[in-house]
Amino acid sequence: MIRIEGAFYRVSDPAFEMTIPRWEGYEPDRAEEADATIVLPDGARHYATFMTLGAVAEVMERRQRSGECLSGQYFWCSDLVIIRQPGIPGVVEAVRDLIAKGDLAGACGLLDPDSRTE
Repeated sequence: MIRIEGAFYRVSDPAFEMTIPRWEGYEPDRAEEADATIVLPDGARHYATFMTLGAVAEVMERRQRSGECLSGQYFWCSDLVIIRQPGIPGVVEAVRDLIAKGDLAGACGLLDPDSRTE
């Protein structure tokens, strides 16, 4: 299901293809955050950042120390989907559910079909 292709993890599913950059120190079963490009069978390309609550808390703590975002008083990230459990399998399940419920376009930004980064 999850395979490595160069600098990316790639997930093939009947409902979508997904690529996630292979960040150093992030194992696919334990990653608490991931940036994903999701391609639907019709060619529509969507983007989202997936994070656990722990990853969000860690960012807020770093910002408290750095002074950003009113010293960590808030967090924002466009196209954010919060997942309960770490790992790419949880991201895959969330994407499947978003597609099945018709919510993918609301949760994930639409990318220009000509803006390929891989």
